[in-house]
Amino acid sequence: MAKLKVGLKAPEFKLISDSGDEISLSQFKGQKIMLYFYPKDDTPGCTKEACSFKDNITILKKKDIVVLGVSRDSLESHRKFVKKYKLNFPLLSDEDLTVLKKYGVWKKKTMMGKSYMGIERTTFIIDENGRISQIFPKVKVDGHVEEIINVL
Repeated sequence: MAKLKVGLKAPEFKLISDSGDEISLSQFKGQKIMLYFYPKDDTPGCTKEACSFKDNITILKKKDIVVLGVSRDSLESHRKFVKKYKLNFPLLSDEDLTVLKKYGVWKKKTMMGKSYMGIERTTFIIDENGRISQIFPKVKVDGHVEEIINVL
């Protein structure tokens, strides 16, 4: 698949959320979406990122944006994560990597000299017409929510 770029149509997806609902990109036609991909539930960076979105959800909603988080964690893992931190937006499970690969965030990573495949923390802003309007690759958690709020 070609590398996703600003202006391109965002790839369609259908995933199950922590609440058991099927969520698809097309159901949000006419709305802006913040689709963020993160490596793992209940780890320090991912928790900090999710809680920063939770703490700023009122501002994000005032900017008419829907927040969706995606990782390859199981629905049970997502449910525990949402409950533990009282997250106020859906987390979607992509255990078979379909959407992660469509969005180009399943990548070779290196840590302490070892290579492995994993999720590169990335946020996509998708406009009301389903087109990508912003891409934040290799997200640094600190200041990320402010960065998003500033571009909306």
